Amino acid sequence: MGVGDRFGQQGEAQLSAFEEARRRGIEVVPVWNKSNREHKTVGTGPESVRREADEAVRVRGWQGSYYVDADHIALDSVDPYIPHSDFFTIDVAAYIGQAAPPDAVRAFTDKHAQRVGTLQIPGIDEPLDVSAARIEQIADTFLLAVQEAGKIYRRIAEQKGAENCIFEVSLDETEKPQTPVDMLFILAAIADEGIPIQTIAPKFTGRFNKGVDYVGDVEQFAKEFEQDLAVVAYAIQELGLPDNLKLSVHSGSDKFSIFEPIRQAINKTGAGLHIKTAGTTWLEELIGLSLGSTEGLELAKQVYVQALDRFDELVEPYTSVIDINRERLPSATAVNAWNGEQFAAALRHVPSDPQFNPDLRQLLHVGYKIAAEMGEGYLGMVRRNAAAVAENVTENILERHLLRIFG
Repeated sequence: MGVGDRFGQQGEAQLSAFEEARRRGIEVVPVWNKSNREHKTVGTGPESVRREADEAVRVRGWQGSYYVDADHIALDSVDPYIPHSDFFTIDVAAYIGQAAPPDAVRAFTDKHAQRVGTLQIPGIDEPLDVSAARIEQIADTFLLAVQEAGKIYRRIAEQKGAENCIFEVSLDETEKPQTPVDMLFILAAIADEGIPIQTIAPKFTGRFNKGVDYVGDVEQFAKEFEQDLAVVAYAIQELGLPDNLKLSVHSGSDKFSIFEPIRQAINKTGAGLHIKTAGTTWLEELIGLSLGSTEGLELAKQVYVQALDRFDELVEPYTSVIDINRERLPSATAVNAWNGEQFAAALRHVPSDPQFNPDLRQLLHVGYKIAAEMGEGYLGMVRRNAAAVAENVTENILERHLLRIFG
């Protein structure tokens, strides 16, 4: 499971959640991740994530596996991550829809012509109709993206050795979900490129907004998720992809309404899962500050008030993954009058609590830039309220994520 930490302070608290899950018989591997955009915003580098993960493992005495993810990297951003990461999320969504060279499309279509016809995949009720024209259409849409993933993979493998890394191909940041037929031939193209992927992140129906619950048709999501699991299992057998290939769900934090169908599907099939929950830890820091001390509460309020003033600037990079109704955002005056319990209740993701405000939560989710600009003022306050912050970080990962998904 992917865990992120905007400011590199909560590695031990995060790992504590995995330790407790293990004590309850639930084995989940922690993967610390931080995107290139987040590094730029906070002013950190890939080495900081490696340092945090290694130190948390050392202090806690963790004996299990763990990884450091170069999250959403491209060919022009991967190099600084290679020395410090052993998990690489190769993001090629920007290339989806761009046409590959015609001769490459023809070669791919010809190579996989034996799959033309009616295809029955175990776990999918309806047979898949595959035509040469459909394969060509898929190649026109996805082949260039997979070829780009191949370039990135080879760049990493040449410097680090493929056997020392986990590779994920990310296709989720696009408009339309991939169909089972799409997925099958995307995986075929990945196999043709020689990428030994262990996780793939498709696009699912619905919205995966930052820090709040899934928005969409849960039954349709469950159907797509189970179909993708079936295609992955089929591709392992038919295409020679790694036996531990699994689905990856991005922006997975707080998607409570789909956790149960995910849990049921992986339990039924025995499939693995990778799910990313990065940004939620930063919000738990703010909750811990609001409850930890008067000074911490005042700083948390400052972050919100400034975020309110800088709404357009903070929201612009995230417009595709947030939905904020500005009319439902409390005023600065109202928030400044809150006590710590009121601030925490408005921010903590407990949908049944009438005080919970998903619009405030989403704004603060993208407002970490303000805390970054505070520098030591923010980091020092987090350290001074370490116990309250850590308690909330651990509880959130354990109770709201690990136990709900894997329990």
